[in-house]
Amino acid sequence: MGAAKALLLPKGFRIPGSEQALALNPAPVLEAKAMNSLEDALRAALMYGLVPLWAVAGVGDWFCHRWQRIEHSTGVGESLLHLLMLSILAPATLAVMWLEVNTLLLLLALVACVAHELVFWADLVYASRRRVIPPIEQWVHSVQFAVPWVGLAGLALLHRDQMSVLWHAPGAPTLQWTLHSKVHPLPPDYLMVVMLGGAVVIGLPFVQELWRCWRARPRTHATHPAPIPHDAATAVR
Repeated sequence: MGAAKALLLPKGFRIPGSEQALALNPAPVLEAKAMNSLEDALRAALMYGLVPLWAVAGVGDWFCHRWQRIEHSTGVGESLLHLLMLSILAPATLAVMWLEVNTLLLLLALVACVAHELVFWADLVYASRRRVIPPIEQWVHSVQFAVPWVGLAGLALLHRDQMSVLWHAPGAPTLQWTLHSKVHPLPPDYLMVVMLGGAVVIGLPFVQELWRCWRARPRTHATHPAPIPHDAATAVR
């Protein structure tokens, strides 16, 4: 019996109650360990899977625009829409990384996802009317479309107690309308890599894209000759 309990419980683990009752009903312990394992796996998938995938999709999108030479088609308009989408999701991502995830932060993340979605579709409509969007770019767009919503769904699962506040579930925590730093911060190395990597790999290329489009914009005042004054035209005749 002692060996069986050692397999079920981690070292130093204690549950209030008699050991006899625990030995007869080990299911709650197994369920708690399984839930913790699933949460750890989901957290790792978000941090080390979804975030890098998002960065790769952003770089791929930039290369598609470079290859398409959008500075000669959609130009500054599309580039500004790209930067607007970045400015919507970047603060929400930083907030999730640095602040404790509560109901208010989840609602703000939802607002950011909806706003990004609206600008995303405006960008597609604007671009599709002025240039051809090749299949590879459409595939990249599908990843960029899905990643924010997958991330939000993952956060909601990890913090389902905070989500339960919205429908006043029994035992739900008190609704918090304040934001504060994480009780258990993310690893500093991870934070540094994500922030610097995002700025260098995503931010700077799209700023360069705007500069490229701005330089290539049509200059109407340089292509049309100045009108001839009426008096001068009469004198020539």
